[in-house]
Amino acid sequence: MAARGETHSPCALVVMGVSGSGKSTIADHLARRLGWRYEDGDKFHPASNVAKMSAGHPLTDEDRWPWLQAIADEIDRVAAAGERAVVACSALKRAYRNILVHGRDDVRIVFLDGTEALIADRLAARKGHFMPPGLLTSQFRTLERPDANERPIIVSIDAPVDAIVDDIVRQLNLVAP
Repeated sequence: MAARGETHSPCALVVMGVSGSGKSTIADHLARRLGWRYEDGDKFHPASNVAKMSAGHPLTDEDRWPWLQAIADEIDRVAAAGERAVVACSALKRAYRNILVHGRDDVRIVFLDGTEALIADRLAARKGHFMPPGLLTSQFRTLERPDANERPIIVSIDAPVDAIVDDIVRQLNLVAP
């Protein structure tokens, strides 16, 4: 079933937000709910990006272009194969989202919206992730909230996972299998 105002269902949902907003968790649960494939955008980072972030250095746009293009290529592959995927990817700037969506009307952005204080608390409790909590402020400085012409689904992360997923599905007007 198509989302309101659309002629067809999206082939991909890009779940975006700053580190610690719950992208991987929400995208994974959403994919399971819809019966779609889940892809963690972090797996598309070249090793040099992971090393840079692990050392506490924020990525530059030059670091990000190949990573974003690899995710866009995967979205194109998914669409060409007639598959569906939910991708977790920070996609903090509109220019980044433009690479991922590149004019497609069958790719939708899901923005996980939360305060810096809430996300800082979550990051402080997280273990074993390459993104150190100290980079959160730089992520919020970089964040360009999606605007209406990007057709974003915006959900508050100040709720349980199932409630967030319910909100996304309701806004997309999709019926899970």
